[in-house]
Amino acid sequence: MLQRAERVLRANGHHLIFSPTRGPHTAGAIASESIRDGADLILVAGGDGTINEAINGMVHSPVPLGVLPAGTANVLCAELGLGLDVERAAANLVQCRPARVSLGRICLENGPRHFLLMAGIGLDAQIVYKVSLPLKAKWGKIAYWIAGFSLLGRRLTEFGVEIDGQAASCSFALVSKVRNYGGDLEIARDTSLFDNQFEVVLFSGKSSIRYLKYLAGVALKRVAGLRGVTVRRACRVKCAPVADRRVYVQVDGELTGYTPVTVEIVPDALTLLVPPAYFRKHAVADGRPAPPVSF
Repeated sequence: MLQRAERVLRANGHHLIFSPTRGPHTAGAIASESIRDGADLILVAGGDGTINEAINGMVHSPVPLGVLPAGTANVLCAELGLGLDVERAAANLVQCRPARVSLGRICLENGPRHFLLMAGIGLDAQIVYKVSLPLKAKWGKIAYWIAGFSLLGRRLTEFGVEIDGQAASCSFALVSKVRNYGGDLEIARDTSLFDNQFEVVLFSGKSSIRYLKYLAGVALKRVAGLRGVTVRRACRVKCAPVADRRVYVQVDGELTGYTPVTVEIVPDALTLLVPPAYFRKHAVADGRPAPPVSF
């Protein structure tokens, strides 16, 4: 896969230095070291977890981030419309344009972490916690569905949420900067990578069976009209701990910790390579000049 992408990139005039990760929690250091060594671009071939690690080594750097589709779901590639073909994505890289975007920053007891896509607190993070890694390696996204349906019939934990100072409660809170969720679904419907606010979607209720109705609403793209669902826009979200139970937290699809957490927007934090179609659809509405239609 990488060899095919390499041929395309070199043919387009790029000088490449390959830096394979050595395991979890190494991509951030590789990205920051590469920038210090003079890299003009950090190009990540990996899933959302690897991309997230790289971002945490690039915050406030002017060096742009580009991505090639890989990993289990790759929500970022789906959001940008890059497709799943690595060779085609590499060929289309020359058309992308750099744009400054905000990041989310989540503050946990073990320290802060930045993210580009979303943070999930409650049910979806519990699903990430339950996913079998061997099953994920073999079956990809199907492993998440298996873990999710294994929770049917169980009671869920509700927790307190404060959204820009207003109190609420739920069993799943999605704090998102993207519409795409999991590569196949859309939960947040009115946001983009160019927004300087989160779209916050709260699902209430302790019954896991209730989430079958929520799932149907997501599939029909009618989340905002469902009873028990609250949709808000915010720059800051706080989730309270629950005394007798852990409430898990995931960031960009990776388990990160548990409540209490505070999530906030960090404006103008990252340079991202964006395809022209995504730029025209979202950034122009935000008042940014559109790139040319063709290059």
